[in-house]
Amino acid sequence: MTFDMNDAQPQQSGDLIPDGTFAKVVMTLRKGGTDGMSEVDRGLLKLSSQPASDVRMLDAEFTVAEGQYARRKFWQNFTVQGGKLDEQGQSIGWKISKSTFRAMIDSALGLNPDDMSDAAKAKRVLRGLADLDGISFVAKIQIEASKNPSYKDANKLEHVVLPTAPEWKKVMSGEAVPPQPSAKPRPAAAALALPLAPAWGQSQGPSAPAAPVWGTQAVAAQPAPTSPPPAAKPAAGPAWLNP
Repeated sequence: MTFDMNDAQPQQSGDLIPDGTFAKVVMTLRKGGTDGMSEVDRGLLKLSSQPASDVRMLDAEFTVAEGQYARRKFWQNFTVQGGKLDEQGQSIGWKISKSTFRAMIDSALGLNPDDMSDAAKAKRVLRGLADLDGISFVAKIQIEASKNPSYKDANKLEHVVLPTAPEWKKVMSGEAVPPQPSAKPRPAAAALALPLAPAWGQSQGPSAPAAPVWGTQAVAAQPAPTSPPPAAKPAAGPAWLNP
């Protein structure tokens, strides 16, 4: 028996994705073995490596979906429980992560972030963080300098690109966007802390199908309504389950 290596993919370069790159990415969640706050998040979270820490995190893998850096990957943790609190006793890290997750949904579904209509709000309701597995959105990628000389610099998510940004429309249409390097790499948001009980977990809509499908094409961002629309029926789970 022989093993023909000619049909194997060439080894990928270890070079980092250039700082400030815009790309469509897919986020995959890697289970850490610790239960989250909702039923669908059983075994989803990852504990901090520091023994005295109460921080629990979401371990995310990002894969560039298309373009020059297609199939390239980078990784990032998002705090979802524990850690430092603000003056109101709210977890600082969770508030940052929650804002990022909302932006991912808006970017994935083409929602104007100012759209607070009943229909748009229903699309931002999750059964749990597991519903974010497989979400595809437009990202700006940065190079984060390592604070430990034993480790190399790494690619991280600088921010989610919203449908109101011109880069979102260009990336979604397949147009190349020149990198816009960051003025100064920032520490990963995952190092911060979050609330013990996410606000979204306190009010859930009707049960949804077992696995959300984020692969539907996002539509162009719609302007925020100028007058209150008719009341929408509660969504049966995340919007990407109910196209």
